[in-house]
Amino acid sequence: MSESIKLSAVIPAGPQRIYEAWLDGREHAAFTGGGAASVDRKVGGKFTAWDGYISGTNLELEPGRRIVQRWRTTNFSRESPDSHLEVLLKETPRGTRVTLRHTNIPDGQGQEYKQGWREFYLAPMKRYFAGSKSGA
Repeated sequence: MSESIKLSAVIPAGPQRIYEAWLDGREHAAFTGGGAASVDRKVGGKFTAWDGYISGTNLELEPGRRIVQRWRTTNFSRESPDSHLEVLLKETPRGTRVTLRHTNIPDGQGQEYKQGWREFYLAPMKRYFAGSKSGA
């Protein structure tokens, strides 16, 4: 069995700005407030975040609209397949609605990742982009 979660938040920046930041290792680390990140910005490119806790591969990239990644953490067992993360970016009057669809999460870990996305991504992104002069 596996689990799926979906959550979203409005981030005070344009869709292209968030897309570019997500796929830039230095800025990804900065907007999460976490450890080091690295990103190969092409389809098939590898990425890591939070000092290697998260790793995966870019599967689909639609600039300013959508990022799809094969995704896993060091908490996944060796036998667990990679999960699937889809980041959807939709412009709103107050910025961008960032929707995260995370599927194929190992059974029993869904709520942990839902809280992690809120605490370690969406909340810090709101603060980071609200304070960024280049938010739009």
